[in-house]
Amino acid sequence: MSPRQTILIVDDEPDIRELLEITLGRMKLDTRTARNVKEAQEWLAREPFDLCLTDMRLPDGTGMDLVQHIQLRHPQVPVAMITAFGSVDTAIGALKAGAFDFLSKPVDLARLRELVSTALRLQTAGNGARTIDQQLLGESPPMLALRKQITRLARSQAPVYISGESGSGKELVARLIHEQGPRAERPFVPVNCGAIPSELMESEFFGHRKGSFTGAVEDKIGLFGTANGGTLFLDEVADLPLPMQVKLLRAIQEKAIRAVGGQSEVVVDVRILCATHKDLAAEVTAGRFRQDLYYRLNVIELRVPALRERREDIVQLAANVLKRLAGGSGLPPARLSAQALETLKAYRFPGNVRELENMLERAYTLCENERIEAADLRLTEASGNTQEGEPNLAQIDNLEDYLESVERKLILQALEETRWNRTAAAQRLNLSFRSMRYRLKKLGLD
Repeated sequence: MSPRQTILIVDDEPDIRELLEITLGRMKLDTRTARNVKEAQEWLAREPFDLCLTDMRLPDGTGMDLVQHIQLRHPQVPVAMITAFGSVDTAIGALKAGAFDFLSKPVDLARLRELVSTALRLQTAGNGARTIDQQLLGESPPMLALRKQITRLARSQAPVYISGESGSGKELVARLIHEQGPRAERPFVPVNCGAIPSELMESEFFGHRKGSFTGAVEDKIGLFGTANGGTLFLDEVADLPLPMQVKLLRAIQEKAIRAVGGQSEVVVDVRILCATHKDLAAEVTAGRFRQDLYYRLNVIELRVPALRERREDIVQLAANVLKRLAGGSGLPPARLSAQALETLKAYRFPGNVRELENMLERAYTLCENERIEAADLRLTEASGNTQEGEPNLAQIDNLEDYLESVERKLILQALEETRWNRTAAAQRLNLSFRSMRYRLKKLGLD
């Protein structure tokens, strides 16, 4: 028989402590109680806990002090904050500080039981999922940092805004946050907000009742209902029209939805993750996105790096794509020639990992003898240049990146023309050998 899990309750009001003890006792959980920060810290030093529930206002400090103490000394213990009704800023501040989740007073017991059940599943979270590094490839510093952030955010229920360019892997990041967290066994529901017609949006998100409008021939549960207990990933959230933003904000604040044609609200337990390739703060400034919704969605921002910011990962990513393309054919994966590989490293990849995958799939069908040459990559076509040597200005969003790409291309051309004789290539480019060696190292070509 496994030992019972133990919850630490921190509140200076005896009635609240008793209510929480009774409720958790009925869930077959052991409890310990503390009246202030000092007593809570003493309990934490004496024995292990599976969850801490703390009030925000305490006689000798705040719940935030306790969150910070636990983050530093007992990071394996999730903390849920109990805040005064309507204290949105306090709740968001607690999530930013590392709290697992929050409850508002008066405490809704059904909501409390859901929160506790979710938090206790953290003990086994991620055990059945593939490891992050098997799915999110790359050993560059930005990717190592990203995987570390995903692991940390998976232990929270805070809304996360995932920013990054198109094709950089934002949905994969969202899915990994879900898979590594306590909701892993529950639904992960991705939705492209820009793909839903505005007149159907409310029905798609919240569901509808039969007969509520023309064409509603049966009840529909909606995306929030489908994701209940799990995670709802709102991709391209900046594309939501303003009227829908209002309704989404209310659903997030109230943790409840009303179906179109429904008579009452239904409580839902959904973690919200969102993403967009647009600058959401700029959309707020332009008046196209509500500031209050922005603050509720952007509790924590997680940026996914562009492929050009982690060029050293291209070799591993390309090898993985080619291995997948070989599939069950029994043939060895196609190989990239040295020139093809250097050409990939020199390219800016405005479409990021998705563009790399598409490029290699096309080259795989064109290559001969399972060997992909630079010509098979069709980079002139991919870059969208209308004339040879003419840059596509729409793709030059960073002058240094573009100049580095031009420099790399010219050096590669000189090396190929001199059969990779570095001294001869330096002379052709009117560079000293020392300068040539420096540039090769800077561009990762040495």
